Amino acid sequence: MNLYDLMQQRREAAGPIRVGVIGAGKFASMFLTQAAGQPEFHVVGVAELDPARAEASLERTGWAADRYGRISLDEARESGRTAVVTDSLELVSSEHVEVILEVTGNPLVGTKHALAAIEHGKHIIMVNVEADCMVGPILKEKADAAGVVYSMAYGDQPALISEMVDWCRTVGYEVVAAGKGTKYLPEYEESTPETVWGYYGLTEAQAQAGGMNPQMFNSFIDGTKSAIEMAAVANATGLVPDADGLLFPPVSVDDLSQQLIPAESGGVLRQTGTVEVVSSLERDGSEIERDLRWGVYVTFKARTEYAAACFTEYGVITDASGEYASLYRPYHMIGMELGVSIASAVLRGEATGAPKAFIGDVISVAKRDLAPGDVLDGEGGYTVRGALTSAERSLDGRCLPMGLAHGAKVVRAVAKGQPVSWDDVELPADTIAVEVRRELEARAREARSTAAA
Repeated sequence: MNLYDLMQQRREAAGPIRVGVIGAGKFASMFLTQAAGQPEFHVVGVAELDPARAEASLERTGWAADRYGRISLDEARESGRTAVVTDSLELVSSEHVEVILEVTGNPLVGTKHALAAIEHGKHIIMVNVEADCMVGPILKEKADAAGVVYSMAYGDQPALISEMVDWCRTVGYEVVAAGKGTKYLPEYEESTPETVWGYYGLTEAQAQAGGMNPQMFNSFIDGTKSAIEMAAVANATGLVPDADGLLFPPVSVDDLSQQLIPAESGGVLRQTGTVEVVSSLERDGSEIERDLRWGVYVTFKARTEYAAACFTEYGVITDASGEYASLYRPYHMIGMELGVSIASAVLRGEATGAPKAFIGDVISVAKRDLAPGDVLDGEGGYTVRGALTSAERSLDGRCLPMGLAHGAKVVRAVAKGQPVSWDDVELPADTIAVEVRRELEARAREARSTAAA
């Protein structure tokens, strides 16, 4: 039975699925524009520190003015309208909400919201990949213990990649690599909010007119977002990142099965069973024909000669040996696909991807020489970028996770291009996110010690 049928049955038997949304940015807006025409969902409340921003999002995405307002959650539940509130914890604790969408993008706040949702028995759809890749395995464990679903957001690339990996394994192929496409050149890694618009082909005036946040957009250009998303995929699928980070090879969709395979088989990968991001640009800056900038992919290997022969018989593009093949999805629709996660969590008790272990990590790497007294400005800023590595490499180097880099004060010099360690900085506060991250690292070290004994 498919999800849509289950949604209809649920609506007839017990009314629509009751949703609480925290954050009113682009991702939330893309969900809201779909939910505006889906009676299977009741968005009970949208929590946003600036209520006018939430109201503007609802208006912009097709909601009639009489469907929302600054009303109580009790009134929203009774009337079928949507309450705009400023207190996210009020929304999380409401008896009228059964599933929470965490869409803030702030890893510290996101961790707090996820823990609160789990404590109050709510399913949590973690759009906040920044928090998920930093402490997700602990949050998933707590959700399991509480009997609620902790899930990646369908429509976002990590969940779609995880789905493709699951498909491969279910039908019996060996997963070689999985990942996504992006626009990348090596010089992008030094980009700052001052230089970012040139890489997007925009003027500063155009960006300002579009209300575009330079630091947020820079996190996509300098490789931080790619690292975050691939760490989440690694933790959800067991695919192991290369300890030296992402390669960002320039590859077209027609060449995935020739290039995203191990080097000894003619490809570019330094290992198999890994995650990788492909660039839509050649290293000279020219655009690749049939690029995968907006999409996701998986490359896989046939386990028998007969399976490899079937690839040829059915027109599958393979490498020269005929053993390796690939599938890709050319684009993803972000928040507009989020209903799949919501329905899956509430109606099936299943996540659309979730962390299983601490396998990949995103560490903070200095964009310039850092001196004592400097204050790190976090994701997409001037001081550090996020880089993917293995959890083992991160633990061995006591590397500072990117999610904790905002506001950290440098106490020991760090050279440009070098990872920042816990010992190099003083954190602004011991938040709950710091506490959970320390727990994750302590458990990982204990597990390694036990395995080595």
